[in-house]
Amino acid sequence: MIIVTGATGQLGRQIVERLLTRVPADQVGVSVRDPQKAQVFADQGIRVRQGSFTDAASLAHAFECASQVLVVSVDKMGEEAVRQHRAAIDGAIAAGARRILYTSHMGASASSHFQPCRDHAATEDALRASGVPFTSLRNGFYAASAVQFLGHAMGSGEVALPADGPVSWTAHADLTEAAAVILADEGRFDGPTPPLTAAQALTFDDIARIATDVTGRTITRSTAPDEQFQQQLVGRGVPSEAAAQLLGIFAASRAGEFATVDPTLATLLGREPITLSTVLRKELSDNDGH
Repeated sequence: MIIVTGATGQLGRQIVERLLTRVPADQVGVSVRDPQKAQVFADQGIRVRQGSFTDAASLAHAFECASQVLVVSVDKMGEEAVRQHRAAIDGAIAAGARRILYTSHMGASASSHFQPCRDHAATEDALRASGVPFTSLRNGFYAASAVQFLGHAMGSGEVALPADGPVSWTAHADLTEAAAVILADEGRFDGPTPPLTAAQALTFDDIARIATDVTGRTITRSTAPDEQFQQQLVGRGVPSEAAAQLLGIFAASRAGEFATVDPTLATLLGREPITLSTVLRKELSDNDGH
């Protein structure tokens, strides 16, 4: 049985939906904090069990009979994130899983300027130390984040962000499809995958031009000093630690950490990945109510 954690989140839910097109429902299980939110999966014949990375006993039940466990990374940062990921790895080992998969990041590195990438690197170290075969999905930077950074620029006409570098913004839909392909073809990758990215790396100058084309409204890109950007976030209610971590995305992109493009994702999909232009067109038209 293939077990997917975090299956009520955006990434996990889409992975399960795509996995169902490749694997019978009775060979898929989900481990979720709130089984009621996964009723739609139970209705399709998927095994739904409660599991929490902070409760080892729950994982023993949720991961029972697992051949593969996909650990979807948690929405935490620092030692708490790594501790929870280690607990999930330990749970998968205890359940006798043949392979552990993990949603990592293309920029995973102990020396990254971006905290989550350091967390991913530490989790990959734990996977290596586990002794169990593993696959680390080195996902491209989520295109949804670029849309969030555009934020109120759609109204103001200005994208005011820190200086950046090129980023391989990659659609959730493509990354979840790739995860399903890899789960259904057990052992296709051993260890970290190549970067799973779209075909282009884009800066926010590029994104402003794309947004202008998509909306027909002029969107300009201006550079906000790092400290000013961080203070503005805090002023809008973002905790100071989280604001500093968001700033890390820009420091990392300036250092070229997210600039790689690789054909592996296109090969897995059997087509070219979705472009950021397509993602923006859908998101912006949805927000405009078109």
